[in-house]
Amino acid sequence: MTFTLPPLPYAYDALGQFMSKETLEFHHDKHHQAYVTNGNNALKGTEWEGKSLEEIVKGSFGKNPAVFNNAGQHYNHIHFWSWMKPNGGGDKLPGKLAKKIDEDLGGFEKFKADFQAAGVGQFGSGWAWLQVKNGKLEIAKTPNGENPLVHGATPILGVDVWEHSYYIDYRNRRPDYLKAFVENLVNWEYVESLFEKA
Repeated sequence: MTFTLPPLPYAYDALGQFMSKETLEFHHDKHHQAYVTNGNNALKGTEWEGKSLEEIVKGSFGKNPAVFNNAGQHYNHIHFWSWMKPNGGGDKLPGKLAKKIDEDLGGFEKFKADFQAAGVGQFGSGWAWLQVKNGKLEIAKTPNGENPLVHGATPILGVDVWEHSYYIDYRNRRPDYLKAFVENLVNWEYVESLFEKA
């Protein structure tokens, strides 16, 4: 398959003070576009040409860094844009997901604290995740473009902690960015749709 840059599912200024128009223009139009362009170039002539994005991510992990890094980041970002929405966040979660967070992660407040801590604790660039593994919800973190797919899990929520995701708006205040993400941006309906498929 050829990678293509999906349009944002909202206007560039739709996330307001929590993620600025300037951040989205740079992050989506420059950084995500670069993963698409470089990924397409890296895929040429490899065994993964014509495969699905998930197959490329899983298959190239540990074998072809150029393909994997760009495919992983492309996969992560396709979901990242949908993991946010205007007037997102809050504590009104869809029922089944709320129940599962209570069961597996000790409740929503503990989930929020642990998810944010995973993002703060990821040294350098990477991601924090809410994932499903062996039928259970878990919080995880990965470096660079790595994601739960390569560790036998299914990501249902991820937050990008590469500096380009927050530096324009928050400078070096990664904890403030993560708090804003959870409390004001998360699209819980999209998280639930992935949870139901996982």
